[in-house]
Amino acid sequence: MKIEQIYTGCLAQGAYYIVSENEAAIIDPLREVKPYLDRLEKDNVTLKYIFETHFHADFVSGHLDLSKKTGAPIVYGPTAQPEFEAVISKDNQIFELGKVKIKVLHTPGHTMESTTYLLIDENGVENAIFTGDTLFLGDVGRPDLAQKATNLSQEDLAGILYDSLHNKIMPLDDSITVYPAHGAGSACGKNMQKETVDILGNQKRTNYALNQPDKESFVREVLDGLTAPPKYFGMNVAMNKGGYESLDTVMNKGLTPIPVKDFEAYAEETGALILDTRSAGEFYKGFVPNSVNIGLKGDFAPWVGALVVDVKHPLLLIAEGGTEEEVITRLSRVGFDNVLGYLEGGFEAWKSSGKETDEIKRISPEEFAGQFTEDSKVIDVRKISEYSAEHIDNAYNRPLDNISDWVNTIDDSEHFFLHCAGGYRSMIAASILNSHGIRNFTEIEGGFNGIKKTGKLPTSDFVCQSKTL
Repeated sequence: MKIEQIYTGCLAQGAYYIVSENEAAIIDPLREVKPYLDRLEKDNVTLKYIFETHFHADFVSGHLDLSKKTGAPIVYGPTAQPEFEAVISKDNQIFELGKVKIKVLHTPGHTMESTTYLLIDENGVENAIFTGDTLFLGDVGRPDLAQKATNLSQEDLAGILYDSLHNKIMPLDDSITVYPAHGAGSACGKNMQKETVDILGNQKRTNYALNQPDKESFVREVLDGLTAPPKYFGMNVAMNKGGYESLDTVMNKGLTPIPVKDFEAYAEETGALILDTRSAGEFYKGFVPNSVNIGLKGDFAPWVGALVVDVKHPLLLIAEGGTEEEVITRLSRVGFDNVLGYLEGGFEAWKSSGKETDEIKRISPEEFAGQFTEDSKVIDVRKISEYSAEHIDNAYNRPLDNISDWVNTIDDSEHFFLHCAGGYRSMIAASILNSHGIRNFTEIEGGFNGIKKTGKLPTSDFVCQSKTL
């Protein structure tokens, strides 16, 4: 028997590849299925099942493409109602895979179809649980995402989750390995540990949600501090439940090179957003006017989802040469399939053609320290929890997540400084502000981390972030 966790850091997502004898199963696959097909071919095994723990909100699963390419059935837990052919299992149903068994444990609460899969090895020993978003390391799945689909309140769902954990998960042996669908950084939980694998006994001891004295306390603590989920989540659920275009089709369309001479007119005709995926360090020096920078080397897809929101919105790409396929793949993971093409030759071709360019004023933390006065206006685009932990005295907190709510409140007649933690998010914000005609600002390279290292700026007293969530 072999269990492989296939972890994708930018989404903080874990898919699982299980092999016994000449048969394999995959749990919660990502959108691009070639890595799974390569594993199957290398191991010379047949994919027997594709297990889905629930209808995912934060990414688009590869279940449909994988099923079409392999013929393996898609398996959901009880109550699931997908709009395509699938096996809807029963609670405690057994699926045989080579010499091992996979047992269905219906664990509703995060969503009503949420299911944990219990792996029983060739010796009949309960070996591992694949918990999806029911149980994370250090946390449990947020119970507020499925309210509209169920007509239940988040309190109702939290109570159901409590029952699932205490009736199905907690009675299992402490030695069982826990394989969750997500780790730290995912918006599906609020208190996840950095590890991606643990044993159940350790979670029983350390997970705050499993250590509440009663259901009422569990409901209160699990719901406390939840921020609004990203707005694209509902669209991803709809795609996972209703179906989507094959990634091959999406890729063929997106990998269309658009010459410099046609690019501007094409953007205007289609209403497409021009998405520049170069690094912040390259973008600020020069970019196509009105383009938005979300760097590929970062939490790229989640930020596209959070800021663009509409997965059907047309996109035109400006990318570093050779990264176009990766950009389209990562966009597809969160459902952004409407990529119309990319700028042929990238920004350098645009610049060489003599087309108009724009730039962002960026300074170092040392330069900022030299220019800062008591009257300086500073906008900090980090999360509320980061700002609450420590910030520049009198800085305004305007989280990037909510930029659509505050961008039109900015007074462009008054200069301000702009920063995040390291420069990635502040350049996203800078590009969005610039596209709205707001230009009277200076972005700070290296963000608050760099500013603090100078030791020259007045900051608030540090507060441990875990206490501010």
